Amino acid sequence: MHTILFKRLHICLWPVIALLGVACSTGEPESNTAESRTAAVAMPDSYSAAVASTILESGGNAVDAAVAAAFTLAVTYPESGNIGGGGFMMIYIDGDAQFLDYRETAPLGAHRDMFLDSDGEVIERSSLIGRKAAGVPGTVAGLWAAHQNHGTVSWHELVAPAIRLAEDGFVVPAALEATRRRSETWFSDETNFSAYFSSMTAGENFRQPELAATLRRIAQYGPDDFYRGETAALLVTEMERGDGLITADDLARYEAVWREPLHASWRDYQIVSAPLPSSGGFAVIQLLKMKDYLAHEFEGLEHNSPQYIHLVAEIEKRVFADRAEYFGDPDAIDVPIERLISDEYIRSRAREVDASKISNLDSVQPGLEPFDTIHFSIVDYQGNAVSNTYTLNGSFGDGVIVEGAGFLLNNEMDDFSIKPGVPNMYGVVGGTANEIQPGKRMLSSMSPTILLRDGDIEMVVGTPGGSTIFTSVFQIIVNIYDFGMTPAEAAGASRFHHQLLPPDLITFSPGVPLPANTISALAERGYRARPHGYRFGNIQVIHKDGDQLRPASDPRKRGESRVLH
Repeated sequence: MHTILFKRLHICLWPVIALLGVACSTGEPESNTAESRTAAVAMPDSYSAAVASTILESGGNAVDAAVAAAFTLAVTYPESGNIGGGGFMMIYIDGDAQFLDYRETAPLGAHRDMFLDSDGEVIERSSLIGRKAAGVPGTVAGLWAAHQNHGTVSWHELVAPAIRLAEDGFVVPAALEATRRRSETWFSDETNFSAYFSSMTAGENFRQPELAATLRRIAQYGPDDFYRGETAALLVTEMERGDGLITADDLARYEAVWREPLHASWRDYQIVSAPLPSSGGFAVIQLLKMKDYLAHEFEGLEHNSPQYIHLVAEIEKRVFADRAEYFGDPDAIDVPIERLISDEYIRSRAREVDASKISNLDSVQPGLEPFDTIHFSIVDYQGNAVSNTYTLNGSFGDGVIVEGAGFLLNNEMDDFSIKPGVPNMYGVVGGTANEIQPGKRMLSSMSPTILLRDGDIEMVVGTPGGSTIFTSVFQIIVNIYDFGMTPAEAAGASRFHHQLLPPDLITFSPGVPLPANTISALAERGYRARPHGYRFGNIQVIHKDGDQLRPASDPRKRGESRVLH
């Protein structure tokens, strides 16, 4: 992870992009001197950081930078960045918070039992690998909708850096090659993944000419190409090569949806976070408020001490119990969200926490009466912000590349409850509220979040990580506000996770483990503390410290953050 400070340039930098595929500027040590107005980006890689910085330096706003960065990541971060997936964008612009839902949808040919065999059992890997695992992609429609409402730079200019990087290539990081090798083993010979990505080697230039051609069409025709034009035809043909369900009608029907963000007061701040079909905003609000209602129990506890971890685990259990019972696509079911985030309800849930021992699973019921994602954070010179999380779900999605178009498809169908009570790839269970239905949006944990104070940006934060997303966002906020960490320290600190099932399992992020004595102390309390199955989280956070913006990228991955003056 790198943090770089840039001086603001009042010249057009597109000739630089044309020559190099990314922007270049002179880096300086970060200054402690407050200047008039700054901007900041916290991005998953150096290419997206350079492109987003150039857009802002050239006069674009946070939404312009977000659109350009998202297309860039579809090229340089192919395991997660995408045009074949979907996501959520939280926008704060001109004093107004807006939420854009461009989540994937189930094809019209989908049905509740589509991944079950004749005995009603889940067919192994069927919702994870291959064409049938893909939902109707929303990314292109979402980026277009954001640009049409708030963009100030031409659409073609925003897609241009991604076209150049796909056409001329980019240098492959070692971590990307490692992920590619693991994914090849996972997909085996069930998809065409190896035909497209087996040559991706660390330190070498990797070109994607088919993807470049697709991006050129999108730059010229916008979403019409992706949902009704040549790219749409190529996608439908890919579906017809196997058991894929996405049709031309599915693509033509797709729409990104503007929704009202969740708002909640927390201390002196206003939380603005993701509404349904994300469970993330509700979870972040519940976690932060429940912790405050238990302030007497947390008083004096050290960061990630055994008792601290136990209390947070008890809180997280209750959040996941509610998530499993009530949450799904708000256009398909009624979810009592206002009750779930009300102070009265959260206070009652806090009272259930046992401060001394692990709750019996039978006592943790819903409270009301009857693998890879990517995130980036941006603040522009005018104080506008974007918190964007988008995904293919697992690394490289379902492993299928649309032949002739060069982009990967998602495996988001696994985010439905393919059978009530059966865990998905992240170990999360769900019920009938999130069952598969034609045209329905699958539940998500993505939690793009903004904290405001008196109408000004205080924090822009988010992360990938499947079911660990909102527990990680919660810990970042608490690390900064309760433990006085800098954004870099908060992003790099050890994180842990508990998600109801198994009731005694605490997982922590590999590479930054919990201390051995903490693990032993948790074992004495009846917990099993184990490394998580993947290095969860890739935090991208921008925090306002006095008059200065302090961005940070998670050191576990290949992100880069920049302050722009």
